[in-house]
Amino acid sequence: MDYEQIRAFRNEKNLFGRQLGIYVEELRPGYARAVKTVEEEDLNPLRVPHGGVYFSLADTACGSAMAAYGTMAVTVSCSFSFLKSARAGELLTAEARELPGGRSICVLEARVTGAEGELLAVGTFTFRRLDKAIGP
Repeated sequence: MDYEQIRAFRNEKNLFGRQLGIYVEELRPGYARAVKTVEEEDLNPLRVPHGGVYFSLADTACGSAMAAYGTMAVTVSCSFSFLKSARAGELLTAEARELPGGRSICVLEARVTGAEGELLAVGTFTFRRLDKAIGP
């Protein structure tokens, strides 16, 4: 399987992720790393990134880790905790890792860190693996 081709496909076809400036840097089955620089437009009225920025970055990383298997998958549930805030201009990184488990129901943990490596958010995402092959 060509993981670089899947990664490029995910970056090109994820219109919402592109709008947010999310970029998948690396993926392999059960693992992915995605990044995003916090922009002024990402800030809430308190001048910190909106929670959806962290969540969307983590969900993109987890979905990419699932896509690396070559089949489609959909998020069915998630638990997410916000721990610290980043600042405008800061690079955020989300790393997703699959936990040992089932065939059709898969659980991944995502950790969102800031530029200095501090943990900003953590989530557990549950996916259903579908029997449909993913494009490119």
